[in-house]
Amino acid sequence: MRIGSGELRGRKLFAPKGMETRPTSARLKKSLFDVLSPEIGGARVLDLFAGAGALGIEALSKGAATAVFVERARRAADAIRRNLETLDLESRSSVMAMDVRVALGKLRGSAGSFDIVFADPPYRSSDLESVLASCGEAELLSPEGVVAVEHHHKLELSETHGALTRRRVLTSGESCFSLYRRVC
Repeated sequence: MRIGSGELRGRKLFAPKGMETRPTSARLKKSLFDVLSPEIGGARVLDLFAGAGALGIEALSKGAATAVFVERARRAADAIRRNLETLDLESRSSVMAMDVRVALGKLRGSAGSFDIVFADPPYRSSDLESVLASCGEAELLSPEGVVAVEHHHKLELSETHGALTRRRVLTSGESCFSLYRRVC
């Protein structure tokens, strides 16, 4: 797994062996960052179900100001920390090794708002609907913010989730990203 663009392009990322992480395909990740490119510079990023941190690290590589990574699996959270240290990104990031719902509760109101939220839950996760609803809350997502949710292409997501409205779907193979914006 490598960083595909930005100042750290080509650098290799460490990921734990096993089924704890499911990396986003290079093609889908490129499509996502091509679409988000105008919004990344200076953005505050939240990477939920972060795995090895590839999406948040790619955003940092492309000029995001800061990134918060949330990952419950200890080995995956350790991999994120290792990647951030190796890439000298520790001063622009933090890792929350806990359940996403707990982290969202802690972040709500205390961390300011995020411009971009990535969410890549396990495909069989039942958390997706509640995570989307939480991400749409005013104190978590900036008014022009975007939430990018990776999911299986056969999973039908609602057009709206609370204050979020789906604006675009990017598909590659069996995976896709649904891009939501908050309706102000």
